[in-house]
Amino acid sequence: MIVQLFGEAGFRGHLATTLLETLVAFLVSVPVGFIMAILIGENKYASDIFKPLVFFVFSIPKSIFLPLFIFAFGISFHQKVAFGVFSTLFIVMMLSFAAIESVRRDHLVVARSYGATRMQTVLRVYLPGMTPVLLEAIRVSMIFNFTGILLAEMYASREGLGNVIEQWGQGFQLDRLMATIVVIAAIAIVFNETIRALESRCEHWRE
Repeated sequence: MIVQLFGEAGFRGHLATTLLETLVAFLVSVPVGFIMAILIGENKYASDIFKPLVFFVFSIPKSIFLPLFIFAFGISFHQKVAFGVFSTLFIVMMLSFAAIESVRRDHLVVARSYGATRMQTVLRVYLPGMTPVLLEAIRVSMIFNFTGILLAEMYASREGLGNVIEQWGQGFQLDRLMATIVVIAAIAIVFNETIRALESRCEHWRE
């Protein structure tokens, strides 16, 4: 059945739509979340104010906000991407906070004592020191991102894998439904194992 699905142009179109939405949301949420975490983590006052807010929003189920995104963006590509970013941003920030705390303080002291600018500190101290933890954050955030996109497609969409899962589930087309679930699981596993391999290659940076 999986081979048969890939032979259908309609299914390939749904797959391409979901992958594109996931990729765009991922490319937006990860750097934005990382930059926001750096700006908050570098400032004690901002950290005291915004860190509790980030943890508070993260604890709220994101699905309850989905109707607001539909009202704001309609049933469109932008709505799926926006909800994917929203679903991912807070987990990226939380894990980035942990990555920031993993950076050795003596490295920061040396860099600042030599007059390193904030950008130099980020690129030459934070980023190398954070990379192992940050890769783990990327791996986890991708799960939230992919889940958010699929949820948005299942809730209200005309295309995407979430949409076909909803349709085939309601139509009791179990063979197509299970084949699509296997495809989604395979995509998630490939990404997860790719990032895990990168994590192992960067493990020596923890030292």
